[in-house]
Amino acid sequence: MRRSVLALDRVMAALLGLILFVAGVGAAAWYQGGLRRWWPSSPGTLSSAGVDDVLDSGWWPWVAAGAGALAVLLGLWWLLAHLPRRGPGLLVLPGSGRPGRLLIDPSGPAEAAAEVLADAPGIRATHSKVRRDRGELVVTLTGTIDPRADLTEVVAATDAVATQLRTVLGRDDARARIQLSVARRARRPARVH
Repeated sequence: MRRSVLALDRVMAALLGLILFVAGVGAAAWYQGGLRRWWPSSPGTLSSAGVDDVLDSGWWPWVAAGAGALAVLLGLWWLLAHLPRRGPGLLVLPGSGRPGRLLIDPSGPAEAAAEVLADAPGIRATHSKVRRDRGELVVTLTGTIDPRADLTEVVAATDAVATQLRTVLGRDDARARIQLSVARRARRPARVH
């Protein structure tokens, strides 16, 4: 979700909260009779005659339909703006200029890095995920290591993969996050008969 959508959500929530608070305090003050001290011309009773006149007018159905259509369009925009994004999309590589742009889909190098990491000794399955986090491109590799794995080999493999990934992406804002968990049981070697 973009920061502009989050900012709009916060502003609208604050505005709606303020309107509801003022309306609630005003209704409570009117019901108790204290509203006349602050606003002497406030009515003592409410009449719905004006509302009936508006509802019976010929223009009301068109205005209500237009407001409803606008509300539906705004609601759809709001829902689409809150859909989670699958990834950052295509990235512009350094070296791009006026003659042409060099683009890369970061999910390809991320999947290749996960496969290379899975081939390292002691590491079982790995998965990759690419996303933007606070203006940086973050490639998260998650995997499982064998309980008997040599940790120095695992650390060397993760460092090598992170370095290669940053070299392939060629961007200063690219970061690799590698999260490994230890399997509960060691794998049994396959028996050959």
